Amino acid sequence: MTTLLHNLFSDLPSGVTREEFVTLLDTGTFTLERIVSTGQATPPGEWCDQARDEWVVLLTGEAELRFDDSGTTVILRPGDYVLIPAHQRHRVERTAGNTATVWLALHFNPQ
Repeated sequence: MTTLLHNLFSDLPSGVTREEFVTLLDTGTFTLERIVSTGQATPPGEWCDQARDEWVVLLTGEAELRFDDSGTTVILRPGDYVLIPAHQRHRVERTAGNTATVWLALHFNPQ
């Protein structure tokens, strides 16, 4: 029997140079993942362009997202969430470097 109880804040990486992505649930219809950032950002000149919609909520830390089409920048703090439609180019401008930034990201097919 597998363990039923898990904690989103257990086993957080420390002293790493790359973001950590852990798939928590994948049903084929949607994918739920935990992302842990420790000061990372999207490399200069690069943009994320995903085939699926992404709903993301920030649980700890802080992050700044920039959207290519409007030039809008959004600062996320714990409890803030945003829906990023498929193919909306965006980038992570920064994440908190002094504490773990923990996100939950839900990926699903556009409606």
